[in-house]
Amino acid sequence: MRVPSELCREIYYGATPRALRARYILLVMDLSVISYFVITTFIPSSYEWIVLVDMFIGSILMIDFLGRLIADTDRGGFLVKPMTIIDMVVIVSLFIPMLLGNLAFLRIVRTLRLLRSYVVIQKLRQQSRFFSRNEDVISSAMNLAVFIFVVAAVVFVFQAPVNSSINNYIDALYFTIATLTTTGFGDIILVGEAGRLLAVVIMIVGVALFIRLVQTIFRPNKVEYECLDCGLTRHDRDAVHCKHCGRQLHIRTEGVMD
Repeated sequence: MRVPSELCREIYYGATPRALRARYILLVMDLSVISYFVITTFIPSSYEWIVLVDMFIGSILMIDFLGRLIADTDRGGFLVKPMTIIDMVVIVSLFIPMLLGNLAFLRIVRTLRLLRSYVVIQKLRQQSRFFSRNEDVISSAMNLAVFIFVVAAVVFVFQAPVNSSINNYIDALYFTIATLTTTGFGDIILVGEAGRLLAVVIMIVGVALFIRLVQTIFRPNKVEYECLDCGLTRHDRDAVHCKHCGRQLHIRTEGVMD
């Protein structure tokens, strides 16, 4: 019979098919939990079922947290990692409402759970052919998604008390997307100097991430071309030699590149 540490280490760090399936399940679970967190931001917290679901999700995340703690060989270092601290904040926020009431701020803090999905995807990229073939697009999409959800959370937390136009997380998410896409309908604006500064950050960083995503979709940095010697299939667009074995490549280009 395998000890718990070995089993957890296989699930979270192994390269077996079972470990890969487990990571897909974790990814689906994270995205489902994030969807629930977003939806409940504009549902009255007085509903008892929300508290019960929060406790259930908190229990599941606690099991996941303990599993990763057991699997890590450096448990002391694991506990001080930024992602671990974020996970602990999220888990605590799910149980605190039982004592202090379901605060909107605590719900929004839970959107940081999306960062955990980002880490899971990075691990899947190393072992899944689909993720490795589309790593640039997936990475750019995740960078943009994390930025949008976290910034929308910041907008909601700091603007909802002083801005009558932002009543729930969806309002903040709508403003964030409208701003980074430079649509700017003008129906929602941030108030105060800090709000204007935040809007500037959203426009500059958000537009850059959005352009990066479009670039990776329509003009990716890597191209599909199989090396006849080593079989490496992904190369830089302007590669002349295979990075793995050094064989000369003949990748078609659109012309002379700078």
